[in-house]
Amino acid sequence: MKFSTKGRYALRLMLDLAANDKGNYITLKEISQRQEISMKYLEQIIASLIKDDFLQSTRGAYGGYRLTRSPSDYTVGEILRATEGCLAPVICLEDEDIDCAHKKNGCATRELWQGLYDVMNEYLDNYTLKMLLDKQITIDK
Repeated sequence: MKFSTKGRYALRLMLDLAANDKGNYITLKEISQRQEISMKYLEQIIASLIKDDFLQSTRGAYGGYRLTRSPSDYTVGEILRATEGCLAPVICLEDEDIDCAHKKNGCATRELWQGLYDVMNEYLDNYTLKMLLDKQITIDK
């Protein structure tokens, strides 16, 4: 499974906000320049994150964005699901109502896909934004 640019950039955006949090709002322009991501693309990502209450925003001269919680309270999994949608490797795990010919007689591979899905979600949900931030600080030294 590949994650889209949107999901990867969402992690970079959230990491940038966590790394530069000094209690004030951070402008999209600043994030765009530091992360080398277009403002237009960041605006699309920000919309998903605000909708899921990961970020708060304000307008005006001191406007911008900031995290609504501590970096340790965000998991990589929830950030990716907010921007990517369901992370299921196959459609039948994403939608139980899917009409699949193999569903009636049993599917030999469903358990395999379910196991992969469970392991992936567990891993991503045990990795926090704070852990990424700590790793970034170590790399920058």
